[in-house]
Amino acid sequence: MIGLESVVLDGRKVTKMSHTVVVEFPCAEGKGAQFLDALRAALPDTRDFEGCELVETYTHQDDPDKIVLWEKWAAKPNQEAYLNWRAETGMLDLIGPFLAGAPSFIHLDHHADV
Repeated sequence: MIGLESVVLDGRKVTKMSHTVVVEFPCAEGKGAQFLDALRAALPDTRDFEGCELVETYTHQDDPDKIVLWEKWAAKPNQEAYLNWRAETGMLDLIGPFLAGAPSFIHLDHHADV
């Protein structure tokens, strides 16, 4: 499986997980549904990008204008290359009018030993 490798930790074999990223998009008031439509059109290309293993889309239960992506990448450089590609192809300009602020990116480390 892409992005997975085994390591030995405390005498047991543990699978190293993919690179996980949580992206939160703070949409302008009332723009969340329109932003989801833009994502519907854009995310097939994301899922086809080299190293992308998973992208799931969520809406904050208490604020429909906060959209969250849960992403899994083979490695962090894959996600960084993807962001550069999106910037070069104008995607950031396309989504700008929907947003109330800059998206936040949280890069997570998995702790298989916990």
